[in-house]
Amino acid sequence: MGILEGKVGFVTGGGRGIGRGHCLHLAEQGAAVVVNDVDLTEAQKVADEIAVKGGRAVASDADIGSRKGAQELVSRCVEEFGGVHCAVNNAGIVRDRSFLKMSDEEWESVMRIHASGTFWCAQEAALRMRDQGSGGAIVNTVSAAHMGNFGQTNYGGAKGAIASMTYTWANELSRYGIRVNAISPSGTTRMSASAKGADGKEIEMPFVDPTLNGPLVAFLCSDEASWITGQVFGSGGDRVVLMEQPAYGTGMFRPGGWQVEDLREHMPKFFKNRLEPVGLFKKPYPYYDGVEPPRSK
Repeated sequence: MGILEGKVGFVTGGGRGIGRGHCLHLAEQGAAVVVNDVDLTEAQKVADEIAVKGGRAVASDADIGSRKGAQELVSRCVEEFGGVHCAVNNAGIVRDRSFLKMSDEEWESVMRIHASGTFWCAQEAALRMRDQGSGGAIVNTVSAAHMGNFGQTNYGGAKGAIASMTYTWANELSRYGIRVNAISPSGTTRMSASAKGADGKEIEMPFVDPTLNGPLVAFLCSDEASWITGQVFGSGGDRVVLMEQPAYGTGMFRPGGWQVEDLREHMPKFFKNRLEPVGLFKKPYPYYDGVEPPRSK
């Protein structure tokens, strides 16, 4: 008997890659699973794979980039299996473009699927969990890209929003027995093929089995993880790493506050050689000599 016996959950973007791994591991631990994916054929393949192994699963192509689609997804859980206890927000797209060239469509489509889709699906699931009186677990998906990554203003911005929503929901929903965590997964997928380095050039990444994020998701959805909420974990490969949450660090303090002349005097003295590295790759802060516009030839 698995640690999710009697539970019902859904996984968005469950038809391939990392999401498929989530579905397989939830089912292996005893949960009934609604496999959601924009590609219904791929979702059905995963549902069939689960059924062959003796699990319970159905496929859904509800559009999670809309309130209506999120409602349809949660309703499918209830209609097929009687409730919802686990909500795994995994679906995502990329539309990489450098900031000055990014179009409104590229911005809005990524924010809609990642940030808004996570909001809608989590809220609809949490409302159902509250009304059931059962509690439950929400697992969101963030990315190291929210630390800053070339060409990913939209994707990184959405993932940063999801991290902040995770912290907020954990506090708000604890009264209903609902836990909210997130993973920052690793795995070789169609999306990871677009990865770029700090210089904006494509980089070759070693193969990482995308299904290896699934065990942590299954654990976080279980009652055995009742003590964990509001956390972000780096997952996949050989790692389970706790991501440090944003916090204020070193600082200057002055009774009565700071005036411009005071800042001109003290900012260089205090903060030079203390500024944070910028971006995903965390090279030492490179701009102490100033950021200047190109000089005309």
